[in-house]
Amino acid sequence: MKSLLSIVLGIVVVIVLWAIGVFNGLIKLKNRTDEAWSDIDVQLKRRHDLIPNLIETVKGYAAHEKQTFESVTNARTKAISAQGIGEKAKAEDMLSNTLKTLFAVAEAYPDLKANVNFLELQRELSDTENKVQASRRFYNGNVRDLNIRIETFPSRIIAGMLGFKKREFFEIENAAEKEVPQVKF
Repeated sequence: MKSLLSIVLGIVVVIVLWAIGVFNGLIKLKNRTDEAWSDIDVQLKRRHDLIPNLIETVKGYAAHEKQTFESVTNARTKAISAQGIGEKAKAEDMLSNTLKTLFAVAEAYPDLKANVNFLELQRELSDTENKVQASRRFYNGNVRDLNIRIETFPSRIIAGMLGFKKREFFEIENAAEKEVPQVKF
């Protein structure tokens, strides 16, 4: 009787230790995913903060490009106020497209392309875009790992009991990236 009780107790201990390990692994992945999203958020804020300075610099050279400036400003406002990963990705994609139009406008002004402020802002924005892309890859890798853990057996049992949910990937559609921006004067 004692040996049967010892075996049952041993099995219960193993199951509890396994559940604790799965739970801790899920928490670790969740926290990494949250940290990765925070990195994206920081880079997007940096990007949003650079855009007004860029617009003001271009305005000095191309004052008659009002529609382009308004498009960039509206896209920036939508990107800042976007909620949720899908909505934020869509808004950021729209912002990227309007920025391409702004840079296409800048190409028509040789003095602007030589302006130190413009060149520095362009470099900063390019650097920020690279950081957003790296942060997005890091986030999506963590989301992938978390989603795999949540979906696979046997950790799926613990994840389901404790309310862990799959996360959405942060994907920006770059279909418009292949199109050449139209600049009209």
